[in-house]
Amino acid sequence: MRLRHRGGDLVHLAYCTNVHPAEDLHGILAQLDTYAVAVRDHLGADRLGIGLWLAHRVAAGLAADPDATLRLRAELTRRGLEVVTLNGFPYEGFHQPVVKHAVYRPDWSEPARPEHTANLARVLALLLPDDVTTGSVSTLPFGWRTGWTGEHQDRARRHVDALGRELAELRHRTGRTIRIAFEPEPGCVVETTAQAVRHLQGMDPGHFGLCLDICHLAVAFEDPRQALARLARAGIEVVKAQVSCALHAETPADPEVRRALGAFDEPRFLHQTRRAGTPAPGVDDLPEALGGAEALNRDAPWRSHFHIPVHADPAPPLTSTRPVLRETLAALLTPDRPRTTHLEVETYTWSVLPEPPRDEKELAAGIAAELDWTRRELLALGLTEPTTEATSPTPTPTPTPHPIRSSS
Repeated sequence: MRLRHRGGDLVHLAYCTNVHPAEDLHGILAQLDTYAVAVRDHLGADRLGIGLWLAHRVAAGLAADPDATLRLRAELTRRGLEVVTLNGFPYEGFHQPVVKHAVYRPDWSEPARPEHTANLARVLALLLPDDVTTGSVSTLPFGWRTGWTGEHQDRARRHVDALGRELAELRHRTGRTIRIAFEPEPGCVVETTAQAVRHLQGMDPGHFGLCLDICHLAVAFEDPRQALARLARAGIEVVKAQVSCALHAETPADPEVRRALGAFDEPRFLHQTRRAGTPAPGVDDLPEALGGAEALNRDAPWRSHFHIPVHADPAPPLTSTRPVLRETLAALLTPDRPRTTHLEVETYTWSVLPEPPRDEKELAAGIAAELDWTRRELLALGLTEPTTEATSPTPTPTPTPHPIRSSS
């Protein structure tokens, strides 16, 4: 969806399709028919933005065949969908039974990562709508911290520099600017905005910047306004922000709270858990926290890297970090200018919730409810909907299943 900032900038709101498992073009189109079109209908929108996830094989195929990419663009347009951002973090297998650390490979020290990112940039340059000249690709923050050496960092930086030259050539050839957004994540080489400053400062700001995942920001117990001020002082732009919430446990010393957290202990994804503090101490997965890891005592609130639907709450006694999300959106979309114009709702964890959506209709309704909540938040911040968008009343999305309950 498109909204207009009071300063005149067009702000794009999308949902990320990494919630869907397809890794070939036929499957991607089928899932867009099943979910994205239904989401657009729920919202009463003429046009829906999607943050497209393309696994490396389909990205490579499209990059090698521009005509196929243009056909994909036509198929998106026919469905009332548009793409200004790609999620380049997962390389493949994002919905395997066990993902965990595999999502961080290949990392930026390996040639496959810049190759994949370059392919995504080539594809996105052709997918952008006619009236949009800048696209974004989010990516992992170099790699997982364990085993990362100075040699890894040197190789990664050489790969980034080479990609920057290719992006400049792509802009010269197509007139489209594609920007790469490194996404700090708990446990990675870059986990916080302070670490982002150390690693990203000096990169070409025209092609590289930050993807601010607001769930990750909350897990690190970072103050949103201080984090954004830190980035601004360093000249690092927020190329893209992911609208997301983390799981919050206010009193982890309470056995009932830990039992509730246990319902979110599932085997597919890592759920890095941090305790309030500066810096926030923590462990790499929720089972370690629940097992009484010495690094994570119970005398202060915990937050876990589990993307909670942004419009809803987990069952008590747990909550989400929606207050952090609201504060971050307000800081990003200040009255004078937006700090970013690419917003992507990225709740990829619907299928591993304690009680996930029961069918395709419930999942589409849940995604629509997230987008509707975000749209209302942006309108409350002073953004407006362009008159070209549908003006019919927004239908009320179907309520999501227990233990997530809708919240205003």
